[in-house]
Amino acid sequence: MKEWFKISCLLCVFGFVREIRPSEPYVTEFILGPWRNITEQQLVQDVYPVGTYSNLVQLVFVFLITDFLRYKPLIITIGAAGVIIWSMLIWTTSLLSLQILEFFYGTYMAAEVAYYTYIYAKVDKKYYPRVTSHTRAAMFGGKLISGITSQLMINLELMDYKQLNYITLTTQIIAMLWAFGLPKVDKSLYFHREANAIESTPEARRTSQLQVETQVESVDSDMASQQTIRPAMRLLWQHFSNAYTNPRVVQWSLWYALGFAGYLQVSYYMQVLWKTIEPNPQIAWNGAVDAVLTALAAMTALAAGYLHNDRVRPRVSLLVLSLLSALEGGSILICCWTHDIYWSYVGFVIFGALYGFTITVASAEVARNLQEESFGLVFGINTLLALVFQSLLTVIVVSETGFELAPVGQYTVYAFYFIAVAIIYLISVLTEHLWNRRYEKDQLKTINLE
Repeated sequence: MKEWFKISCLLCVFGFVREIRPSEPYVTEFILGPWRNITEQQLVQDVYPVGTYSNLVQLVFVFLITDFLRYKPLIITIGAAGVIIWSMLIWTTSLLSLQILEFFYGTYMAAEVAYYTYIYAKVDKKYYPRVTSHTRAAMFGGKLISGITSQLMINLELMDYKQLNYITLTTQIIAMLWAFGLPKVDKSLYFHREANAIESTPEARRTSQLQVETQVESVDSDMASQQTIRPAMRLLWQHFSNAYTNPRVVQWSLWYALGFAGYLQVSYYMQVLWKTIEPNPQIAWNGAVDAVLTALAAMTALAAGYLHNDRVRPRVSLLVLSLLSALEGGSILICCWTHDIYWSYVGFVIFGALYGFTITVASAEVARNLQEESFGLVFGINTLLALVFQSLLTVIVVSETGFELAPVGQYTVYAFYFIAVAIIYLISVLTEHLWNRRYEKDQLKTINLE
């Protein structure tokens, strides 16, 4: 087995096991059930927002230290945070304990950046597209198994909502232990670069002075630290400025952040909406819906990878995404404007399938306009921007300081949020098209005059 493939498989096992969380499709049912004395209003306004804000704040910190700590400690942290979260869900009952575990849920989600970027420091650049697809496929597979398992356990009455948490806790313990066995990262993209790789060719020596500086050896430890950190920060800035001075990267990164923020918000509170539509369902099909959504999202993501290629012009891609974004908004309206829980399920599945396609296209467009080494950096920044947008949505739509809308009102806002994104990007595409046509006409006139 080739070394890069072996490392990819080891990481994918972690991602797969971590995603087997059969309690998640029913977490709202569990928290609002007889095991805790928590109201729906407390859950929406005092508990879930803590996770959103915690994720945002901790992602800034995680983003800064992931490369410096060489990824693996943060992956172990993901597993440890999972163990803490589900232990507290099982063995605590107070509102305060829920808020504390939401803080750790922020850690759990923020540290996910390390899972996605670890592989870039361990394999050669030519394998980046393959290992990226592997890591995402592993997570899709885990979610699919999770949804099927939870639905079977509930339908066959083998477990109740609380007992599902024991399965999740077990998988998080396994994931944490597995993370300890992941290969160490000897070099990273910024703070621990490999000098030999840089010095291998005359061209590299001439163009990679910043990277060389990061590996200058010094007897004095303080000087060595400075010679590592300062050039690394310069290289970070160089990659950042190269990426975000490219109009195409900015355009697609903004779409990625807006789309991801909307998806997070829609999926985060969906169980609360279903509880509003059907307070006491005979059978809650949340697990089955999650399984179907995951399968369709995986298929549409693969379809996007095959259908979308370098021959498709960015303008055409933006037009397609504008249309699909509007359809995402329409599917959310189906979720919240119906009194039939099954139509709401259908709307959410359609939304998830469309999102799987659009986020893959956006990611591909960002990637093809980047230097390969800056994938992880730009991914992290775009994720951070998405969390900023999600936090703003939470403050404006959900919190007491904002409009404090009921679930149906919240989802109506989210629907028109996606429709507004579609309109904005449609206008930008049309404006760019008209500008280019005018420029081409002016050029033709100039040529004719000459």
